Amino acid sequence: MSLYQILFYVFASVAVVAAIRVVTVKNPVHAALFLVLTFFSTALIWILMEAEFLGIVLLLVYVGAVMVLFLFVVMMLDVNIAPLREGFIKNLPVGVFVALVMIVELALILGPASFGLDIYPSPEPAPADAGNTLAIGQVLYTKFVYPFEIAAFILLVAIVAAIALAHRRRPGVHYQDIDAQVRVRAEDRVRIAQLDADKTRRGDLSDESSAKQDKETS
Repeated sequence: MSLYQILFYVFASVAVVAAIRVVTVKNPVHAALFLVLTFFSTALIWILMEAEFLGIVLLLVYVGAVMVLFLFVVMMLDVNIAPLREGFIKNLPVGVFVALVMIVELALILGPASFGLDIYPSPEPAPADAGNTLAIGQVLYTKFVYPFEIAAFILLVAIVAAIALAHRRRPGVHYQDIDAQVRVRAEDRVRIAQLDADKTRRGDLSDESSAKQDKETS
């Protein structure tokens, strides 16, 4: 067994175990951290398959950005995980069946040689000077530039919606009332005090205030 196969089995095993822990752990924060480990192991598998761009994007975008947002959302929403786990055992056979089907599909698509099966030969490795970053960039920012921008806009809307859900109807949280701000009047916000300029200049106003305070105290 070559070093490539050893690394593949190690990373694949870590990814499978971490994915199982995502759906079995009780703490949602721990589940998000196990999902980070799953993404990291999957990115290393992508790099082993000479898909360096996909591996780096998985690390930078999902592990470095998306999962951080997931953690913030989970901690802000105070998710009660107990009701969500009530049907876990009941749906476990269906989940195991779907997982087995996905494993078989991966074995057929990624290459049986990686799993120790010689059904058909693996494709020849790419030349040393060949890279997929330039090819993906040319296609992504020319032919698929509009879907790329739409996906970015959808992610932005999801972030705003998560923050709005986190701060909706929580005690002690100040939020904007747009309707009240639009209907505000100047007399509701500004109070004009009328002062006698002569008394203020002579200091009589301050003396009258002090005398009034002394009278109220006595």
